[in-house]
Amino acid sequence: MSTLKNAQALLLVSLRSVPQRLGSCLVGVIGIAGVVGVMVSVIAMSGALQRTVKDAGDPGRAIVLRSGAESEGASTLPRDAVATVQLAPGIARSGEMPLVSPEVLSAVTLKENARDAVSEVTVRGIPPIALKLRPEIQLVAGRLMNSGVPELIVGRAALRQFAGLTIGSQVPLRDANWTVVGIFTSNGDAHESELVADSETLLASSQRNVFQSVTVRLESPQSLAVFKEALTTNPSLSVDVLREDEYYQGQSRQMGRLLILIVYLVGGIMSVGATFAALNTMYSMVSSRTTEIATVRALGFGQLAIVISVLVEGVIYSLVGALLGTLAAWLLFGNASFTTFSSGTGHVVAQLDIDAAVLSFAATCALIFGLAGALFPAVRAARLPIAVGMRAH
Repeated sequence: MSTLKNAQALLLVSLRSVPQRLGSCLVGVIGIAGVVGVMVSVIAMSGALQRTVKDAGDPGRAIVLRSGAESEGASTLPRDAVATVQLAPGIARSGEMPLVSPEVLSAVTLKENARDAVSEVTVRGIPPIALKLRPEIQLVAGRLMNSGVPELIVGRAALRQFAGLTIGSQVPLRDANWTVVGIFTSNGDAHESELVADSETLLASSQRNVFQSVTVRLESPQSLAVFKEALTTNPSLSVDVLREDEYYQGQSRQMGRLLILIVYLVGGIMSVGATFAALNTMYSMVSSRTTEIATVRALGFGQLAIVISVLVEGVIYSLVGALLGTLAAWLLFGNASFTTFSSGTGHVVAQLDIDAAVLSFAATCALIFGLAGALFPAVRAARLPIAVGMRAH
């Protein structure tokens, strides 16, 4: 207990002298703030993207793709295949109509609101019955598009991110101007990044006759097995059947891999730099206190108390740096919308969110930087002979 009390006393003395060592302290704090700020931003971005894509899936729905296709964009399904899917067992019905949505994808190039750049935005063609499959799609302004007319409804995330999507705007698509007639939400998932049109109208405009995918509402989540078996054992079909949430989980993992790589690569390099910065800072601070440390050792303070006090001081500086870095990331990027591209889902608009998990990550990084940067200076200070320390200044 006396060792801890001595370490506490030494720490308080050291913290009181911070104004005299302000420059060297700020170097370490700012270095760690920069590293943690960058890592927090990228981690939060990765998490937001993966959540946005993953949330588009529903375990009560299944998606049918061409066999071997890893995404909707790489899949094609002819009309006779769609007709066969509609007759499969395990599909829920609305009256006499099976809840089956054959869907087609296209793209339109739009200018982003926040910067001078353009991106390809997904246009999803759906039949009218698709809205019964996807109750999360809710119209919040305007009206639904009509069949046979070049009209679009726009996801709220797309409206926020891209220019020229307000109600009444004209969107040039496939040599025609499509009118925006409504705005929808879908619980903040990836579909909010899309524009939605009538599937048959979009096919006619594109001069195509094949769909990308078929989404169905299952009678129950347990109906997937019988539905899948009926399709995958049919010799006239060559399809893969996935539960919709599993499909989007796979797409979110693909999107997150690159960002996670960036986190580990860039973050790793910056972490090494931060550790050396903390190490240099702590060495400088300990060197400036050599006589002080030698004096307290001469007064009877043990080596362990000195090591503990220097380690705790390093952790405090690191936590302050992490707090500043996280605060800077939140002020600059908190609740900001950003867009990224995935071959499976097109451009997805997500909203960066610095949540408790990200804050825990920042605190962990700070703890590691502080301990790694302060360990060697702490041991050096404790092992320095008293006579050498007294002659240092």
